[in-house]
Amino acid sequence: MPEWVEAGFVEYSMRMSHEVTVELLKIKPEKRSKSKKIQHLLCAEATRILAALPPRCRTVVLDERGRQWTTAKLADSISGWMRNGGDTAFIIGGADGLDSGIKNSADEVLALSALTLPHGLVRILLAEQLYRAVSIIKRHPYHRK
Repeated sequence: MPEWVEAGFVEYSMRMSHEVTVELLKIKPEKRSKSKKIQHLLCAEATRILAALPPRCRTVVLDERGRQWTTAKLADSISGWMRNGGDTAFIIGGADGLDSGIKNSADEVLALSALTLPHGLVRILLAEQLYRAVSIIKRHPYHRK
């Protein structure tokens, strides 16, 4: 990813470090070739994604066809997840998206936008929205109504 993606993610992650733990796990995309079909690539990536997830974690897939929540709804959901304990994994697909098995087994499928967004931008937008949601939960002044 370009430096601006890393910098943006780190900025919002550091802001949350006193409130929640955020860990970025990068999964290497499957190597493309003319002989491999997209579904094969997505299936191979799905295997690596599932292997990287903490056991019994809550999974939230980001997909432009997912449900669109307000930031307040995200904050409310995160608050509930925090009360229930356990890890929550937000899964961002690569250039070809995600395997349907991961989408179908996810606890939530959310859209940051109905637009198709590049992976790096989604990473920053998600980090900012998580920070904003945690700010609402902790009653920090970052979020303005």
